[in-house]
Amino acid sequence: MKAVIFDLDGTLIDSAPDLHAAVNCMLDDLRRPPLTLERVAGFVGNGVPTLVERCLEATGGLAEDFDRALARFREHYARSPARLTRPYPGVELALERLTLAGLALGVCTNKPQEFAVTILEELRMMPFIRTVVGGDATPKLKPDPAPLLLCLDRLGADGTSALYVGDSEIDAETAFRAKVPFALFSGGYLRESIDAFEPLYVFDHFGDLSDHVLGGGR
Repeated sequence: MKAVIFDLDGTLIDSAPDLHAAVNCMLDDLRRPPLTLERVAGFVGNGVPTLVERCLEATGGLAEDFDRALARFREHYARSPARLTRPYPGVELALERLTLAGLALGVCTNKPQEFAVTILEELRMMPFIRTVVGGDATPKLKPDPAPLLLCLDRLGADGTSALYVGDSEIDAETAFRAKVPFALFSGGYLRESIDAFEPLYVFDHFGDLSDHVLGGGR
């Protein structure tokens, strides 16, 4: 194996608390009721515009000026995208182990590039990541395979020499369409039953993932 590529939200990091805070600031600007953390976490995964759209639909319907609502969310989120966000247990050590073993690591996420890089830098994970493909790096978001294929290309890998790690049905479909083996982190934002798809490997702690990869598992 040459490379391991990770989704970001719900996989490497629990970002829901900061997304939740920005969403409720946006809703307050629009004089709408707040949403719970659990509700917002359930909307994560399809990119920022879809997150905002789902939150608006849950609080009275789409705003007439959707672009303004989206801009307000981005402004609030940009102020502190990593204040409450934390890596999942074992992430830092797993990234270090995989890097020391000579594997190239990448991140492929629907989160906008600027936010993704900022969070990885603030949480001190960027030194382990060779490339980041954000949601605005290609014309289409995951589950379209284009972002993952771009990440593979940047790492000099392909479906026979890489593993994609994610937490959702979106990530599973992306890996399938890009013809890349998929490992599921079960502690993220999965909305469907694991039985709905067939990951190569399922784990609930990142120490198990690094053991699996470095032990020769695929």
